[in-house]
Amino acid sequence: MLDGLALQMDPSAVANSINTVWVLVVSFLIFFMQPGFALLEAGQVRAKNVGNVLMKNMTDWGLGVLVYFLVGAGLAGVVGALTSGSALDVMGAFSYVGSAGSWVSWVFGAVFAMTAATIVSGAVAERMDFKAYVLFVVAITALIYPTVQGLTWAGGLLSGPTADGTGGFIGSALGVGYLDFAGATVVHMVGGLAGLVAAKMVGPRKGRFDENGNSQPIPGHSMLLAVLGTLILAFGWYGFNVGTQATVLSVADDGSVAFMGAALGRVALVTTLGMGAGAVAAMLVSTFWQGKPDPLWMANGLLAGLVAVTGAVPHVTWWGGLVIGAIGGALVLPAYRWTVDSLKIDDVCGVFAVHGAAGGVGTILIPFFGASSSGTAILGDGWAFLGVDQLVMQVVGVAVIGTWTVLATGGVFLVLEATVGLRVSEEEEEAGLDAGEHGISTYPEFVGDASPESGRATVTTDGGTNVRTDGGADASETTVDTSDATTGGERDD
Repeated sequence: MLDGLALQMDPSAVANSINTVWVLVVSFLIFFMQPGFALLEAGQVRAKNVGNVLMKNMTDWGLGVLVYFLVGAGLAGVVGALTSGSALDVMGAFSYVGSAGSWVSWVFGAVFAMTAATIVSGAVAERMDFKAYVLFVVAITALIYPTVQGLTWAGGLLSGPTADGTGGFIGSALGVGYLDFAGATVVHMVGGLAGLVAAKMVGPRKGRFDENGNSQPIPGHSMLLAVLGTLILAFGWYGFNVGTQATVLSVADDGSVAFMGAALGRVALVTTLGMGAGAVAAMLVSTFWQGKPDPLWMANGLLAGLVAVTGAVPHVTWWGGLVIGAIGGALVLPAYRWTVDSLKIDDVCGVFAVHGAAGGVGTILIPFFGASSSGTAILGDGWAFLGVDQLVMQVVGVAVIGTWTVLATGGVFLVLEATVGLRVSEEEEEAGLDAGEHGISTYPEFVGDASPESGRATVTTDGGTNVRTDGGADASETTVDTSDATTGGERDD
């Protein structure tokens, strides 16, 4: 009976079912990157601002998925048609709203869109007004990211030529399509550049630069949370990269079913090697730069290595992925110092260095490390230069995506500044955004009473010292006696 049932099974139906479940599972895995971002960003801000960071991360997801469902995903299809030879079908672009067959694909696209959105919160932490941030979430999930998606993955401007002549205008002109497999630029560079522009327009935190313009460090409150968030992100990244290889089983014309093990294996291996190489490279650079290895820079290098290979994972050799990841990790510290010391931009979590710079550089390098079964065998892997046309396309693609992101983000922030304003008041920034924006305290025993009525959270430690939530001391402030407490409060920033 089982044999008869097996004979009646449609190989295509079986393959499609397994592939669909695979996409769902990796979508859930990518969603798990959200708590990773929350921990990473929360650890890099002061204790008085942790709740605000968490609120922004939840807003990225909660509000972002609604906006992307109602507007963003459909707009991507419209942009794809307008910038290619495809016929414009607005109703068709939004057909996923009522099409059960498209819902799984939409969920897969949504978790990518939310990743781009949530990157920005780390750049503007500790001083951006929450109302303005909410409106920016709407803008990035409805317009900024979907436009980039339309130019690339939705068959638009940068897509390669097709047999029916519907390729993107630039892709058709160059004869090749833009290579960004899982979003090194489409997702991460967009988030990194948007964060850089946002941080510039919001302005630096109070005390970030002295009267001479020299940067002054403002340590985050928990290295533990930042590193734990990094490792959670790395775990979710397997869904991000390996999951984009959405075909697990393929069906040939003769009905035979093939497992896509080689494709999955390459993506998984390059992802892992890029991650490790980025971490080690950042450790070495921080040791050379600062005299000692820094765990936070190593964590950032691990993420930058992942970002750098995210667009390259199915296209390059394993050793190419290792090199690209190492370059991404090595760039993190100098890119961050350039952002802070030369541009005078207070990018709290270094999102430009980790996501922007690494994503752009890694994607441009893809043609130099191409994997090919017919290439010259080097270190057990077939290698081939992917061609000058492909290199030109990679450079043009990064330029197009970067230009759009910078201009669109700048325009949105100009509108927000003219309407609702971008920053909290100086008093709110000093007291902390947890108390000023939300009337709460994430660590009430640690930073004192941060209820809405108190206005400012201070504690009295041994000897009567008044310690504010920003780590400073001010004997004139109202205090809460914690002389019998054992938690302390001397290192709350």
